[in-house]
Amino acid sequence: MKIVIKNKSELPIYEQIEQQMKAQILDGTVSEEEQLPSIRQLARDLKISVITTTRAYNDLADEGFIISVAGKGYFVAPRNNELLRERMLYEMEDGLEKTVLNGRNAGLTDAEIVTALRKFMEG
Repeated sequence: MKIVIKNKSELPIYEQIEQQMKAQILDGTVSEEEQLPSIRQLARDLKISVITTTRAYNDLADEGFIISVAGKGYFVAPRNNELLRERMLYEMEDGLEKTVLNGRNAGLTDAEIVTALRKFMEG
């Protein structure tokens, strides 16, 4: 598993970890039921706080992407495609809501927002 922390990112470090781990789980880079680095090992590897890696792992577990096995560590959760689909749909809707709000705040009409979205999807 490869995680790159960007100090200039607007996202907190734990969110950077979460997003990269989710992406690698969803695209199959990290296999179902594969063991993940321990919280302490990941913190050491990334040279960050254990508290930060703990937050990322806890959030990922709460969202159903990873599971904790007592005494063994963290593993990629078995795929529950319906659950993952619902999670991704929720995230998409949240992003679209922000996009529409930003477009309206910029003075765009709904038609202009839809046109921009179509162009984005084609590109």
